Amino acid sequence: MFRLIADVVLLVHVGCVVFLVVGLLLILAGGLRRWGWIRNPWFRAAHLAVIGVVAGQAWCGAICPLTTWEMRLREAAGEATYQGAFVAHWLQRLLYYEAPPWVFVVAYTLFGLAVAGAWWAFPPRSFRR
Repeated sequence: MFRLIADVVLLVHVGCVVFLVVGLLLILAGGLRRWGWIRNPWFRAAHLAVIGVVAGQAWCGAICPLTTWEMRLREAAGEATYQGAFVAHWLQRLLYYEAPPWVFVVAYTLFGLAVAGAWWAFPPRSFRR
C-alpha cells in the first residue's frame, strides 16, 4: 500500500511540474494569440503561487515536501530506490536529476521571473466581475 501511495505522490509532483511548464507556455502563447482563458485570475494566481513556493524552497535550501513524503513512503514500503515500480521508475527519471544546489536556485528563480513577467505582459482579469 505504501508503494501505491508513493506512486500517487510522485504523480502529483510530476503534475505540478507539468502545470508550471505547460502553464507558462500556454500563458505566453495565449497572450500572443489573445486567448481569453489565460487571463483567468484563479489559474494565474495558482500558477504564480506554485512557482513562488518552489523558488522559495530553493532559496531556503529546503527539499520539496512531496519529495520527502514520497521517500518516506518508499522506505515504509521497503524500497531503497525507485527501481521497484514501473510508474515511479520512469517518472523519477524525468523529474529528478543531479546538479549542484545553486543550479536549481538559479533555474527556479529565472522561471519564477518568467512567470511574473507573463503576469505583467498578459495580466489576468480581476477576481471581481
